[in-house]
Amino acid sequence: MRPRPFLADGRVVVITLLAVGVAVLASATALALTALIAGVTHLAFFGRLSVEPVSPADNALGGVVVLVPVLGGLVVGLMARFGSEKIRGHGIPEAMEQVLLNQSRVPPRLTFLKPLSAAIAIGTGGPFGAEGPIIATGGALGSLVGQLLHTTSMERKTLLAAGAAAGMAATFGTPLAAVLLAVELLLFELRPRSLVPVAFAAATAMLLRLAHAGAAPFFPMPPLLVPRALAIVSYVGIGAVCGGASVAITRLVYAVEDGFARLPLHWMWWPALGGLVVGLVGLVAPHTLGVGYDNIANLVSGRLAVEAAMVLFAWKLLSWSVALGSGTSGGTLAPLFTIGGGLGAALGAALAHVLPAAGIDPRIAALVGMAALFAGASRAVLASVVFAFETTLAPLALLPLLGGCTAAFLVSCLAMRNSIMTEKIARRGVRVPAEYAADYLDQVLVGHVASKPAHTLRADMRAGELVAWLASGAPGTQHQGFPVCDSTGRLVGVVTRRDLARAGDPAAKLSEFATAPAVSIPEDGTLREAADLMTLAGVGRLPVVARDDGARAIGILTRSDLLSAHRRRLEETHALRRGLAPFRKPRAV
Repeated sequence: MRPRPFLADGRVVVITLLAVGVAVLASATALALTALIAGVTHLAFFGRLSVEPVSPADNALGGVVVLVPVLGGLVVGLMARFGSEKIRGHGIPEAMEQVLLNQSRVPPRLTFLKPLSAAIAIGTGGPFGAEGPIIATGGALGSLVGQLLHTTSMERKTLLAAGAAAGMAATFGTPLAAVLLAVELLLFELRPRSLVPVAFAAATAMLLRLAHAGAAPFFPMPPLLVPRALAIVSYVGIGAVCGGASVAITRLVYAVEDGFARLPLHWMWWPALGGLVVGLVGLVAPHTLGVGYDNIANLVSGRLAVEAAMVLFAWKLLSWSVALGSGTSGGTLAPLFTIGGGLGAALGAALAHVLPAAGIDPRIAALVGMAALFAGASRAVLASVVFAFETTLAPLALLPLLGGCTAAFLVSCLAMRNSIMTEKIARRGVRVPAEYAADYLDQVLVGHVASKPAHTLRADMRAGELVAWLASGAPGTQHQGFPVCDSTGRLVGVVTRRDLARAGDPAAKLSEFATAPAVSIPEDGTLREAADLMTLAGVGRLPVVARDDGARAIGILTRSDLLSAHRRRLEETHALRRGLAPFRKPRAV
């Protein structure tokens, strides 16, 4: 029976309702994690109980501040050693690994171990953002719901992505960016059956955020200069520089991680060692401690001087790369935004000085820098553009963001095989999808590829006659199987050379040992449908029937025909790689 492709069905509605429920849980978890980070920060740096947002930079501990991140790293190391090693890392790469390797089955204990470890790491001064752990925790909630309800692996992946998107939308008020991030880093597809639940989950989380936090942008910006042509070119150049910086920073992070791996210490102690560097840097530059969302707000609003931005860029990079390489629990988005914002602000100020007539706005340059650095490092280019726009609600910055992030993305793709999100799992031999292209087999019709006309055999033909015909080498004898039709031309079965060998009796009629066709494919079917039918039926060839008459064989489609259909695609790809040189079939040797 020909499978009927569909874009959505009743099951999609069920998963969407579950995704909305997951979004409610993820939103509550995001609020709880944010409050927990604030509570740990108050307790660790100020010795008081409170859940109000606070920056650890305002502490009065003096030199004792060095010990706070060390103690936090020690606790995280113990939790990883005796709880679950999977709490270590960025958050998003670990979620990607569960999608690719474990059928989106996140261990249930990670649902509370990951946010708790992240709250301790960040609350004790870790230079991370809360978004990575929030995304990982939301994903874990979605996966847990999927496991409890015995969903398929594809549905669990959708629920995982829905939870992750909801957590991000609830934290930053960026529903569209959350959906794009889920598509680019978790779903690896863009289909209604996955997009609809994730989009509804992000919208639900945003609705809940509006109810408790209002509609103010996460990083408010003052009125900006209208970008002119030369300014746009400058922003694209800043994006390209940030793309190069993203490559260098990605390599730095993994070089630090490799350095920790060579230490003669159990990995349990690495976060404490990384915390020592965080504490020492925090003693010199207190604003590198903690999530640092205030730093990003100061950069994009122009309240931070260029010299201060460069100092923040350098010290934050050192602190974050060492801490992340040590394997503690934290995120990458906020640190990369801070580092990129500092670099972008400095470049924008320099270009504004060199090209005073260009109308370059250093605040837009800072915004472009922070988004472009993340776009180059993560390869989530669309999510980066939209995230920067949704967190600032600055429409004048949208065109500079698009140009700068795309330039960074291009530089990253040219210079680096894997992203900061995929390098870790790629080292384990896992191939992460990097391109989302339409299925080529779904674009080619069977009638354009199948062997026609069909070399049909009569149902009353004797086995001996068939053997003699095959031995004659006449046209059509090269096939391995043939449609068998009755006297009216109606398809009754298929006979293969293997069937003929099993027949034994030369006088036997083909109708006596031909295999009744369990499946056939109409000429307007796609090669994807044909491939699915072959797989499900366990056959290597399909009779092709007329569009208006499902019993009249007009051709036959084989596995070789399916492979040959890729030739045109390969010709085009080969021509591009060879400078439009023609594709030639290799000579047989």
